[in-house]
Amino acid sequence: MTLSNPVESEQFSFSNNTFYIKDTLKMANTGHFVKAYSQIVPNISAREITIDLSGLEHIDSAGTTAIHHLTRQLSQKNIEVITKGANASVKEKLELFTLPDEINEKPKADGGFLYTIGENTIEFFKTYIRDFILLMADVFYWSMVDLFNRRQRRKGAFVNQAITIGVNAVPIVVALSFIIGLVLALQSAAQLQNFGANIFIVDLIVISMMGEMGPLITAILVAGRSGSAIAAEIATMKVTSETDALQTMGLNPIRFVVVPKIYGSLLTMPFLTVLANVFGIMGGMLAAYLYLDITPEVFFNRMPDALYQKDILTGIIKSLVFGAIVVLTGTFFGSNVENGAEGLVKPPPNQSWPP
Repeated sequence: MTLSNPVESEQFSFSNNTFYIKDTLKMANTGHFVKAYSQIVPNISAREITIDLSGLEHIDSAGTTAIHHLTRQLSQKNIEVITKGANASVKEKLELFTLPDEINEKPKADGGFLYTIGENTIEFFKTYIRDFILLMADVFYWSMVDLFNRRQRRKGAFVNQAITIGVNAVPIVVALSFIIGLVLALQSAAQLQNFGANIFIVDLIVISMMGEMGPLITAILVAGRSGSAIAAEIATMKVTSETDALQTMGLNPIRFVVVPKIYGSLLTMPFLTVLANVFGIMGGMLAAYLYLDITPEVFFNRMPDALYQKDILTGIIKSLVFGAIVVLTGTFFGSNVENGAEGLVKPPPNQSWPP
């Protein structure tokens, strides 16, 4: 339908189902243009509208946005839009400044309880498992490359990370391990005393600390202390575009940031675990002496019968695995952050790092 009264303003005129845009369309007058055509578009019912740009000489980004917006509004009414007459300069700017495609999220179908479980499971694997495996592969690859190519390694980065992750964690690991060993012995002493098996407190403390509790305590403390710090550091680097700057300089962010942390963690975690084992056993020995009258001499004489090489190796291997998991997990959640620290709660789907 053609409007009964043609519309005309400084920037354009509308008649015979055609928008005639003329002169200049820049930031200073784009607002009037948008306001004018917004009053016209709702009254148009024609199947085809032409936008004639033959009279348009100058345009900027604001003007191109307005024209694209006009085109989109007409298209939403199922009106075919034909743009013609643009000179080379105007056509180049229209192609350069384009509006992003609108994202129309489809409403989730309510398929019941089982459907929800299946959908969430698929989303979990797509969002977490897949990206975590890809990150783990990248870290493993660059760790191997950096191990044999020292020329591109940052000097002092490995030592700094070893001190930050390992050495600075010694006081809290020692203190908590001693307390946990003490509490473990106290909880077990009452039960063993009922059966007259006081001496087996040595076996319980040594086996549990060397094989299970020592590596686990160390991993939990390092995860809470260093894992969160790694996530926050990488998140800050991503939000402030430092990772983009590293890529611009030809540096791989994983190799530059994560690999020294992996080296530092793998080197120091076994030593921290040994310290946790030693002080946990000392705490258990103190409890055994105070509550079960087992002297330190008897405790040490009993230890070789309870301690096996398998338990020692198991604790060391677990400490290496836990150390790698702590760094990888911190890197994963830090690299998927959006909008600052709040993004650490949940990473966005289909987000990989480096970008």
